[in-house]
Parts: sequence; structure tokens; C-alpha cells
Amino acid sequence: MEVLKIIIVSIGSIVTLYLLTKLMGKRELSQLSMFDYINSITIGSIAAEMATSLEGDFIKPLTAMIVYGVASFLISYLTCKSVILRRFFEGHSLILYHNGQVYERNLLRAKIDINEFLAMCRTSGYFDLEEIHTALLETNGKLSIIPAVKNRPVTTSDMKLNLQQNEILADVIIDGKVLRKNLQATGKNEKWLDRQLSAFGVTNMKEVILASYDSGSDKLNIYVKLHEKTKGDLFD
Repeated sequence: MEVLKIIIVSIGSIVTLYLLTKLMGKRELSQLSMFDYINSITIGSIAAEMATSLEGDFIKPLTAMIVYGVASFLISYLTCKSVILRRFFEGHSLILYHNGQVYERNLLRAKIDINEFLAMCRTSGYFDLEEIHTALLETNGKLSIIPAVKNRPVTTSDMKLNLQQNEILADVIIDGKVLRKNLQATGKNEKWLDRQLSAFGVTNMKEVILASYDSGSDKLNIYVKLHEKTKGDLFD
């Protein structure tokens, strides 16, 4: 009976965690503030305690999970509405380096030593501080870098090129199934789709793992399933 109870309560904790996660938003781990990160760990710990609780009282950990989840949601909502609260809960960006000057006090505020700062620059692709104009530590702990003008990548505007803007590709077939709403949004129909597949040599739509429509070039990109086993790994 205890095993059955653990299974039922575990499923309940998973459902609760899923609902709370949807409530708190879709930010990735790297985008979480320190408060959000600690709050998420706390909710996970309570969920684990709820799943393995054998005393029969799972209402208390469930209530605690809901309280933490609602508190996180309210704080996220309020920080979106108020700059003052956003600064209070999330802090603000710090300039660690600018125009040849290392800001030692900001490094101390961020609890980062010079070696760690240099490592962060290297992971961003900069091995020499002279290649950097400004380095900012964002509130999520990531380093944003403005390169020096001599090391800035050349853009199409620098070369005075007039290129066509790429648009989002619409997936019209996934795993052999037609996504009719996406197809309709492109202004095409299934007859047009069949003609495109026939021109590509596809006789069975189920053999198509992905087909995406490029509105810029009015072209359907088709990818068929490969049933053959690869003889070796190219990256061995």
C-alpha cells in the first residue's frame, strides 16, 4: 500500500509542479534571477518531500508548494510593472570593463575576481581585453560584450549590400502529417503541396519527416526519413 501511495502522491506532485511551472513562465535556467533559482530549488525539494511522505499528511507540502509558486508569480508580475521593484529583486547590470579600464569595485560587488572575469571573456571569444570596448554583467549572470570597433564583425550595411530579409519558415509537414493551419497561413493548399512533393520525388507523405515553406523564395524545403543505418560516426 505504501508503494501505491507514493506512486499516487508522486503523480500529484508532478502535476502540481507542471502547473506551477506554467504559472511562473517559460524562462530558461540562465535567465532566472537568483531569487527565482533558489525558489525553484525550494519548490522542487518540497515536491520530493511530498512524494515520499508516508505519514499521510501531504496537504502541508502541497500548500507550501502553491504558496511558493504564487509568490514567485506575483514577484515576476510586479517586477514587469515596476522598475523600482525590478531593481530591488533582480538588481541591475554592472559595467566590469570600459574603454581600457577594469572596474574593480563592480567586480567586488558581483563577487567576481579578475581571473574569473578573464575566463568569462574567453568563453565569449575574446582573449585580449584590448579587443573589448565594454563588458557588462547582466542580472542573469551572463556577460555582454561590445567589441572594440577594430574587432567588430563586418555587417552588410558596412559593405553597402542590399539583402532580402529572411522570414520565419512555416512547418507544413512534421512526421508525415500535414499541419493544415500552418499550410493555410502560408496561402497555399494541399494540391500545391502534393505538386511540390511530386516534383521532389516523394510518393508517400509519411516518408517526409519535415517540410518547411520559405515565403521569401516561395520554396518548400523537404526532408525525407533516412531508413539506412549510418556505417560510422563522422565525429569519432
